[in-house]
Amino acid sequence: MACINPDGTLTPSAKAMLSAVSSPAPLEEVAKSTGLPLFRIRSSIREMLEAGLVEEKEGKYAVTKLGREKIEGGKDDQTKTNL
Repeated sequence: MACINPDGTLTPSAKAMLSAVSSPAPLEEVAKSTGLPLFRIRSSIREMLEAGLVEEKEGKYAVTKLGREKIEGGKDDQTKTNL
């Protein structure tokens, strides 16, 4: 399931995942805090990594500046990918 809409906006579940990684967290913690299944977290985080919305360091994921802008409805909605 895509977490970035064709118009570049985030789905509600993507916003929840980005909020869950406001502090670096492993995928299992993101799944627990969002209530979403781990397989969905993995695929969505992979998509958000490719879009530059999150970054990974030592097995933990954290929202990037671009990701924070997306959560807040920032002006830069250039994150369109070929999904």
